[in-house]
Amino acid sequence: MSTLHVLSHSPFTDTRLGSCLCLLGTADALLLCGDAAYALQPGSAAYSELSARSGLNLYVLEEDLQARGLVLPGWAKVVDYPGFVDLSIQHDKVNTWL
Repeated sequence: MSTLHVLSHSPFTDTRLGSCLCLLGTADALLLCGDAAYALQPGSAAYSELSARSGLNLYVLEEDLQARGLVLPGWAKVVDYPGFVDLSIQHDKVNTWL
């Protein structure tokens, strides 16, 4: 079974990103939205942690990436809201890290 993990909180305010990464399976995906997009800020610990994970299925909402003026790294994929819905359908479960 695969899970889509959805994070919306800044990686600089709590440990949800680290906790999520510990639980990710090989078939799972991670979607960054809202302030979680700041994890893609180059030079940050979150960026380093994400870029070091080979095979990570990482997505970020295009709207949130643009709103924060961030550049999409080559190892991540951008999705719009219909793409978010598609990801939700492709996975057996969706886990939102509240």
